[in-house]
Amino acid sequence: MRARLALASAGIPCELREILLRDKAPELLQSSPKGTVPVLVTDTEVIDESLDIMLCALGRNDPEGWLDMPDTGLELIARSDSEFKPNLDAYKYKDDTAARTRAATFLHELDARLSPNLFGARPKLADMAILTFVRQFAFVDKPWFDAQDWPNLSNWLQDFITSSRFATIMQKYPKWQAGDSPTLFPGGNIH
Repeated sequence: MRARLALASAGIPCELREILLRDKAPELLQSSPKGTVPVLVTDTEVIDESLDIMLCALGRNDPEGWLDMPDTGLELIARSDSEFKPNLDAYKYKDDTAARTRAATFLHELDARLSPNLFGARPKLADMAILTFVRQFAFVDKPWFDAQDWPNLSNWLQDFITSSRFATIMQKYPKWQAGDSPTLFPGGNIH
């Protein structure tokens, strides 16, 4: 999701090949032996980390100024990826309530920082890189999430999931197989 957000914001159209991780296409493994998604294949490189795809796309074109944020934005993304995401995964896939509690501590920090976004009035890279994981966390147990005292976080998430930006990146695509024509992901500014 976050790679698609940055590609769309940057206005970079691309061919999208929807992959099922339980049935990985050999072409995915040829491009990136890690076998994870997303993978961006350009004329000159293969990028197989979503944050790196975001930085690559926005490095080419950043019309919304997502990269215009303090260094603490990158530090916050790093914390999200290294601390929050593992706890999210343990909570989501192992029903680990201790991991939920650890993740909630990070979310309370975000709630205190939001005004209405992490670095002011307009979303930045940190918002878009972290929001996708917050969304996953929220929907593990939405009634529990909604009962928590984090009004800024709840509003931030609600604004995101009701946006046309979110609707655009969440379109469903058919599973790609060799020989199929790839789906064109539109790129272009979405708001």
